Amino acid sequence: MKQALRARKEGEVEEGLSTEDVIFSTLPTQDGHVIGRVTLNCEAALNALNLDMVSAMLAQLTCWKNDPSIVCVLLEGAGEKAFCAGGDVRAIYQAGVLAPNAVTHEALDFFEQEYCLDYLLHRFEKPVIVWGDGIVMGGGLGLMVGGSHRIVTERSRIAMPEVTIGLYPDVGGSYFLNRMPGKIGLFLGLTAYQMNDADALYVNMATHRLASQDKNVVLDTLLTLSWQQKNMAQHHTMLNDLFDKHQCLDSKESRLHFEQEKIDALMTGSLAEIVKRIQQVDTTEEWLQRSINTFLKGSPLSWSLIYAQSQLSEKLTLADVFQFELGLSVNCSAFGDFKEGVRALLIDKDRNPKWQFAELNADCEAAADKLLRTPWKNEPHPLWDLAVKTAN
Repeated sequence: MKQALRARKEGEVEEGLSTEDVIFSTLPTQDGHVIGRVTLNCEAALNALNLDMVSAMLAQLTCWKNDPSIVCVLLEGAGEKAFCAGGDVRAIYQAGVLAPNAVTHEALDFFEQEYCLDYLLHRFEKPVIVWGDGIVMGGGLGLMVGGSHRIVTERSRIAMPEVTIGLYPDVGGSYFLNRMPGKIGLFLGLTAYQMNDADALYVNMATHRLASQDKNVVLDTLLTLSWQQKNMAQHHTMLNDLFDKHQCLDSKESRLHFEQEKIDALMTGSLAEIVKRIQQVDTTEEWLQRSINTFLKGSPLSWSLIYAQSQLSEKLTLADVFQFELGLSVNCSAFGDFKEGVRALLIDKDRNPKWQFAELNADCEAAADKLLRTPWKNEPHPLWDLAVKTAN
């Protein structure tokens, strides 16, 4: 990391401890408690996550989780454009170029720590407020869905665009996409459709919709609340009441809600049937045509992975999901379309990826099956003790 995080004694509050790209600070409440504040601070990169940021947040949030003076945590992004646009995966790409057809330390380290961070947020117990203003994509959505209070605004644009870089919706997508209404989770994964604030509320990615201009007023009010209750549930209820009071109640309708029946029909059946159906769609609706175009330009290998992901049992625990995703993600970085997708979008920026398969066929599906197999058949899974890793 660019700046090491030293261990803290219980109850100690560290002010301004940060790496270059993420800032940790504390806000004292009027009743003598403290709110921990995390600011993703690489505005030029739309606050995309690198390994230093993930490592720093994992260490600091673990400290705050066990610090009795910290009653709540706020996650936000610097600037007005984005909370977090995803993961900065250039280091994984470079390592993969130097070591083709091998699972690299860089890929394993990034995904392992990212998933530990996401799992920690889901299991934090103390309230975690995520201010999801602007762009929230990929790894940013992984952070957001772990929050107990997920705020969107009129500027929120939320998506899982991994199909465009030869990956699949990870960071817990195997859990939360499969719990959305109907076939919407599969639709979002295959098409990278950008949700607005109303959509996010409909599919439970957000808990409240506030006006972006109300942020400072809301944050100031947080400091005046009564945090002395010992019951954690009271803190959550207190925040719900606050955000309900400021919630925007305009008449904006979720397109995903309005088009639910059409989306379900489009996404029904086998993957081959879905692909054929999409290829035959004739529409003048801009939202649907954009979704179709993104899908058709995406990696057919990713289509297969995303469809397989949609078939996972809802009985899988969150820990099960992150264990599954770690194996699949490192396999994708070594043997899938991930390096080529990153090259085309982020490195050479020609936006002309040469996918391993030009279309969905038996060879493509066989390659996807190999990627779905764990790389740790004869050794312990790196996240076998995920609950223990994030407990202390």
